[in-house]
Amino acid sequence: MGFDEAINVIKAGKKVVRTGWDGPELFIFQVADGTFEGQAISPYLLIKTTETPAYSMFQPTSCDVLADDWQLVD
Repeated sequence: MGFDEAINVIKAGKKVVRTGWDGPELFIFQVADGTFEGQAISPYLLIKTTETPAYSMFQPTSCDVLADDWQLVD
């Protein structure tokens, strides 16, 4: 699927990954209900990897946005 479909899947609470990634990346997902010091924060994307630390902020690159190799992760 393309990123346009993938972002809608993410917004629906699901996880996705690019099949073209060949590394420690497991999936990306949206954190929609975050807080900091008791204040609500805007939704953001995290990526789960096999590295330490396991979670990191995710910002798609132009290659990610234009790719058609996104897939749903169960």
